[in-house]
Amino acid sequence: MSKRGTKPRGEFAELSAQLQGLCMQGKRSNEELRHAKKEAFKKVINYMTLGMDMSGLFPMMTSCANLSPDDIVLKKMMYLYITHYAASTPDLALLAINQLQKDCQDQDPTVRGLALRSLCSLRIPNLLEYVVTPVTVGLDDRHPYVRRTAVMGVLKIWHMNPDIVESQGMLQHVQALLGQDSDPQVMANGLTLLMQVQGVKRVVSNKALMYTLMNRIKEFSDWSQCQVLELVSHYTPENDSEVYDLLNALEDRLAVNNSAVVLGAMKVFLFQTLNMTVTHQQVLERVKEQLKSLIARDDPATAYAVLCHARLLVSRAAMIFESDYMAFYCRSHDPWYVKQLKMEILTLIASSTNVYDIIGELTEYARDISADTARLAVKAVGRIALSVSDVNGIVERLLMFLESGYDHIVAETLIQLKDLLRRYPDLGEVFSMGDIRPANVTDKEARAALVWILGQFAQHIQGAPYLLQPLADGFASEPSVVKLSLLTAAAKLFFSRPAESRKLLGACLAAGLNDSDQDVHDRALLYYRWVHSVTAVTLSSCSSCGAFRPCKV
Repeated sequence: MSKRGTKPRGEFAELSAQLQGLCMQGKRSNEELRHAKKEAFKKVINYMTLGMDMSGLFPMMTSCANLSPDDIVLKKMMYLYITHYAASTPDLALLAINQLQKDCQDQDPTVRGLALRSLCSLRIPNLLEYVVTPVTVGLDDRHPYVRRTAVMGVLKIWHMNPDIVESQGMLQHVQALLGQDSDPQVMANGLTLLMQVQGVKRVVSNKALMYTLMNRIKEFSDWSQCQVLELVSHYTPENDSEVYDLLNALEDRLAVNNSAVVLGAMKVFLFQTLNMTVTHQQVLERVKEQLKSLIARDDPATAYAVLCHARLLVSRAAMIFESDYMAFYCRSHDPWYVKQLKMEILTLIASSTNVYDIIGELTEYARDISADTARLAVKAVGRIALSVSDVNGIVERLLMFLESGYDHIVAETLIQLKDLLRRYPDLGEVFSMGDIRPANVTDKEARAALVWILGQFAQHIQGAPYLLQPLADGFASEPSVVKLSLLTAAAKLFFSRPAESRKLLGACLAAGLNDSDQDVHDRALLYYRWVHSVTAVTLSSCSSCGAFRPCKV
């Protein structure tokens, strides 16, 4: 097949000749002729989708389709051809109007529905007068497929000209169908129309309609059930008794196979009981089992969506899920994004009763072959240590991670230890560097964390100034976050261990004052002036006492 824009005339002429030949049966049987027409129509649609102009084939296309009026496939392709060129070639659409209106009165309901859908899809405002009557007639058609198409046709007309819909009373007609039509999909399409035209607030104000939808919700498709449940979540019951009636009517939706319907039903239950504290807690207990069942499914996309909802519920009522923490354990075949959510949830539900079981499980994840998963596990351990009261055992696990020998685990452990030591400074006494050296830590955030620890707890770390000296010598090559942390650590060390830290502080200040990063320069200047002012005050104090020798500070 040639590319777009190459030899369009040859292809057009070939198809034109082929279609003209198909208008005559010749010696071929009806089956052979029908197959040849389908192949020719497929070529036209194919070239059309490639961007070639096939609008000149309209007379031959209509002739071939009209000669086989009982072939639904040919009509579908013909209608696709017409709607494609309707907007760009209004004259072609005008020629097709008579054929479409004729097909709207066909005995076959499938043909009537397809013709009505194509007629409404022309989207030409000047031709709306030809569309209104078939749509109005279609709303009363005896076949549900035609009524479904007619309801959606009203929506298409409303998008082009809302005044026509109002003047012709189409909305009132659709509202009547919602209350009495036997086909659930007609009702679902009508609900879509009303929600877009009138808005959700106005639709939910119709109490009779809401009760009809809830009573017939089992008949709807899964998609339509989700739509009804979303609408019900905005409904405001008059009293608690009505809330209970509503929940009883929808309780079986929590046990269906479709996860979207289950989540939609959960939303209704939770929204409708927000002002009923005791009932709301009972609802949370009720939906917990459904959440666990959905999370256990093998479909990662479903599990991820359900876990997002579960994380929100856990953040609001962690106590309800504390005893079911094992439901959020990671499985070996879970993708990383599912594991990430599960570990976040485990962090939220950790308590004094289950913390060491969860920590033990997370420790296993830290041995995962994936570096990202291992870091997430270490991060979760650190977050749990900040949220529970008994942290001694958790700190031992973190210190054990420092001895793992894996750079990514050591790096994440240092980051978490920094936050933990800020919350519990007394733990600095048990902190052990081991064989870790700042220069050997490649992750910039982890290196900055280690530098902060060395500066903050220098009194417990014997060689802190000497461990930081290599970083000061290569100050210019360090990332900005490490430079800032190194300046702060050097200043702290100078005031706690001045004799050992003079060289370190001098090198950091000299390099920081000449640094191109404005934040680093400003911090170095602040510490320089601060040290200078403190030293001057100390010298003045020594002078007033009769001592003229420089002070060690």
